[in-house]
Amino acid sequence: MALNITILIFLTIAALWMVMTRSLLRSAIGLALVSVVLAIVMFRLDSPLAAVFELSVCAGLIPVLFISTISLTHPMSKQEMLQHVKARFRRFWYLPLLIVIVGVGLCLLKTKFNLNLPASESDADVRYVLWNIKPLFLVGQIIVLLAGAFGVVILFKDSKKDEH
Repeated sequence: MALNITILIFLTIAALWMVMTRSLLRSAIGLALVSVVLAIVMFRLDSPLAAVFELSVCAGLIPVLFISTISLTHPMSKQEMLQHVKARFRRFWYLPLLIVIVGVGLCLLKTKFNLNLPASESDADVRYVLWNIKPLFLVGQIIVLLAGAFGVVILFKDSKKDEH
């Protein structure tokens, strides 16, 4: 019990650091840290399949993409930022109104949603589930990781061409 509370406190501190830091690079690293701790929580809750996906995609691939994107961008000046914000407000002025209308419409709907979860298919080990019951999940995971890796390679390759 004390270990679970310690993990959750660490998760909360890491999430607050991720959100409150002013550096985008530190936020991306914080995202990876939060995802690692969340994967530990998922493992402790006997959800290894979700933990594996959280660890590989959210703690591995996504922060790598964020860090590579951050390293390829250049910060805007205050004047450029102000012009960008004004242009965005002029272009998307109707979005807050649309969100309020959709929200009110959804609140007025009297639809009952069936949120019952289906029973677990198997209490087997995550390796057995991935290799024997859900091999398509494994193939999808591999495709997502390879797409991210190739995307990062292409981004860095294109940025080196632009520098020369």
